[in-house]
Order: sequence, then structure tokens, then C-alpha cells
Amino acid sequence: MDSSLNLTSTTVKLAHQASRQLAVAGGLARRQGVMAMAQGLQANFDEILEANTLDLEMSREMAVPELMIDWLKLTPERLETTVSTLKQLAKIADPTRRVINARYQLEPAQTYCQLMPLGTIALIYEAFPELAAIAAGMCLKTGNSLILRGCSAASHSNIVIAKILQNALESAHLPPECLGIISSDLGASIQELVTQDQYLNLIVPYGRPSLIQQVTEQATAPVLKTAMGNCYLYWSASGDLELVRHLISDSHNSEPDPVNAIEKVIIHSQKKSSSVLSLFSSLQEQGFQLRGDAHLITEFPEYLKPARDSEWGQAYLTKTVTFRYANNLTEAIALINRYSSGHADCLVTESYEESRQFVQEVDSALVYVNASPRFSRNPNQGENIFFGISNQKGYRQGLIGLETFTTLKQIVQG
Repeated sequence: MDSSLNLTSTTVKLAHQASRQLAVAGGLARRQGVMAMAQGLQANFDEILEANTLDLEMSREMAVPELMIDWLKLTPERLETTVSTLKQLAKIADPTRRVINARYQLEPAQTYCQLMPLGTIALIYEAFPELAAIAAGMCLKTGNSLILRGCSAASHSNIVIAKILQNALESAHLPPECLGIISSDLGASIQELVTQDQYLNLIVPYGRPSLIQQVTEQATAPVLKTAMGNCYLYWSASGDLELVRHLISDSHNSEPDPVNAIEKVIIHSQKKSSSVLSLFSSLQEQGFQLRGDAHLITEFPEYLKPARDSEWGQAYLTKTVTFRYANNLTEAIALINRYSSGHADCLVTESYEESRQFVQEVDSALVYVNASPRFSRNPNQGENIFFGISNQKGYRQGLIGLETFTTLKQIVQG
């Protein structure tokens, strides 16, 4: 216990010291570092996939849930996507050079704000070995150090990827200590890491809700809670069937992590049975498991399995969708605000009034009206790279991008 705590403390302290070097390294040096990471990963696909095969074999022997195995399994396509994301990240302008007008001026001086690095960030993640590379790229780009703490099921993959990233930092003449690795195999607990508030500026847990809750309860440093699944859709009386069908299926296509998957659908009670039946039939053909409340079960027993009361507030993170009726939009909004994960909820309607009410009253980070919530880390290969989505109120809510890993410094120039 003491040795693992000492190792954790040393790793975090070194990363904290290295973050100060990164903050003054300059945008060009950090850009070259991110590109070196991309090139290092690309040159070592075979080594990464070999390590990943070991993890998969061990996970099956340990009876790790299939959901976790799906998250853990790397493919050349997943690695290519990671490399592409890092290369795109390298091209983006240095965010820490961005100057923003201050909210007020102090006469006769000039007052302005500048984005600055947070310092040291910890990522605690389940499976998803490639997340380490994306997080490392985003932290390096913003001048932050990163501590990686993966799960034991992905230990071989995590170590290989982290070593490749550290070698890339050295080749770019950046301090390798700015990327720390804390292995669960060495007995280091999550609590030992998340209580290093003297050196940690932010903790990002990524995985199932149980992991998010554990980190949030134990941490003494600030936590940025991420969310996956349990997104709601309300199909209003005027909503189009084909659009509902598309949004549900498309939202589940952000593999391997179903960030914005629509898992609960509220149907206006006046929708025609034939339309509802058509939706159920189509989703079943696509491999979805369908569940419903008692009312819908009675009406469509051949399509739905009963849903427990506790399921309305839980994420499935699989191709499972549960349905229920609501008499109007106000009732639907109340259900969404009570049970949704609160990070991405949808409305399908032809009514402008309904869309305005939904946008104003749904208490979610992201609200979609007649649009797919499907999540992408690099949408349209553009300037924006997103790590995930936060559903918490406070520090940051919504899409987790580069600015999420920065803070504002106010400067008064006399």
C-alpha cells in the first residue's frame, strides 16, 4: 500500500513539474509533439495489436463482461482513426495564444484575458486503450501534463501505448514526465490518485456510471464527469416516423463508445399504432432489444419485454431501447429531467412552439431538435476535436474540447 502510494505521489509530482515546462514550451514545440505521437502510433500498430490480443485473452479467461471486451478490442481501423485525430489535432492553432476581451476594463490600464493551461490532468478510464493517445494529444496541445490510470483488463495495451507516446515526447525534445502512467497491476488504487489534490488540477473519469460515481465520491481534486448513454427522445404528435427511426439507429453508431445513444423513447399517446408498430419492427430488424412500460407491453406484447422502474435512470450501453407513452410535451420534459443522464436529449416535432419549449425547459447539456445526436470526436475532419461530453453543472458542461482543458488568466497592462 505504502509503496504504491509513494509511486503514485512521485509520478504525479513529476508530471506537475513537467507541466510548467510544457506551459512555456510554445505552440510549435507542442504541435511537433502531437505529430510525433501520431507517427509513433502509426509505426507500431503490430506491437499495439499484439498487446491488445493478450488483454482480450486474459479478459475472456476472467469473464470480463462482453460490453467491456467490445470497448477493449482494438482494430487497425480504430487505430487509424486515432492517428487521424492526432494529426488533425496537430494542425489546430495553439489555443493558449487566444486572447479574449475582459468583461470590464480598469482605467487607465488595458485589461484582457488569455487562455492558459490548467496544469496536471488525470484520466481514469475503463478499456478504450486508444483514449490515452487522444487525451495525451489534447493535453499536450493545451500545455497540460497527463496522468493515465487504465483498468487491469487493458493493462498490456495501455502500457504499450503509453510507452510509445513517451518515446514520441522525447523525440520531440519535450519532457516525457508530462505523461505519467499509473498501473493498476502494481496495486495503485484509484483513491490514491484522486486525492493528490496538491498536484492535480482536474480529474476526468471515462467509463461506466459506476466508475464516474466512484471517482466523484473519492476525489479531493476537481472532477469533470463524463456521461454515456441513457439519452432520451420525445416523439411528438407531429413528429416524422422516418426521422425517429433514423435518429435512434444513427445515435448508436458512434462506436466503440455509445456516447449519445438514444436508449429511452417517449411517444405521444396519440401516435397511430401502425406508426409505432412500424418503428418497433424496423428496430428489431436492426438487432435492437426493445422494452416498454406496462401500457405498451399490453398493446405490443410480441415486440417488447417489460422494463423495470429502475431502468429509466440507467444507461444500457448496448443496442437496447425502452419506450413509454406521454400525454403531452410538458409531461415528457418532466420525465426527461427526472431520468435522463442529462447530456444529450432529442425532440422530433413539426411544431416550432414545441421546439422552443423543449429547448428552454429540458435540463441537458446538449439538446437536439430534429437532428441526430450521434457523437464524433472529430466531426467533419474540422477544427474541433472532442474527447467526450460532460453532463455536470459547474466547471464545464457539454462537449469536452480543447478549451475545457484551459482556464482564463486576466491581465491588466498598465
